[in-house]
Amino acid sequence: MNVVIVDTGCANVASVKYAIQRLGYEPTVSAEHDVIRAADKVLLPGVGSAGEAMKNLAERDLISFIPTLTQPVLGICLGMQLLAEWSDESHVDMLQVIPGTVKAMHGEDGLRLPHMGWNSITPVGINPLFKGIPTGTYFYFVHSFCLPVTDNVTAASCEYGDIFSAAVCKENFYGVQFHPERSASAGALLLKNFLELTE
Repeated sequence: MNVVIVDTGCANVASVKYAIQRLGYEPTVSAEHDVIRAADKVLLPGVGSAGEAMKNLAERDLISFIPTLTQPVLGICLGMQLLAEWSDESHVDMLQVIPGTVKAMHGEDGLRLPHMGWNSITPVGINPLFKGIPTGTYFYFVHSFCLPVTDNVTAASCEYGDIFSAAVCKENFYGVQFHPERSASAGALLLKNFLELTE
């Protein structure tokens, strides 16, 4: 299988690559349109600020390109937020794939921000990304902004002060707010589910 990790310039691509390699695949890291277009599966990782990430995507001519992909695409952490319409973090347009605005989380009740560490998720409906992953499974999060829960888009939710989208899905685009590459066996299973998706 041809697996490509998009070189967004704003992610620890190595950790995602190692996680895919542990599942028996040899991913390619690239920002080249032809390489990405030819992939069977595409991963879009990201960390840091929305504004800087969109600047990096613009420099790589990926902003109008990524939404045209037709194979399964998985956004990870900031990569999931990049799929949205707008981010309040940097007041910037995003990729316009997933409806919704990325909003700041609220640290009320003494909750610290960023939301960092293990937290449980609740799958919403039936989604192949969460095959074999029950309600209450813990994943590793690091973020201060989130996408609200949205009907027909949210594939899993999580609660940390706010209830927010831990995963989203629209057509061939998937996104997870947590880091599956840092989420032990549950994260490995989710990545395996993604790589085994049939279009």
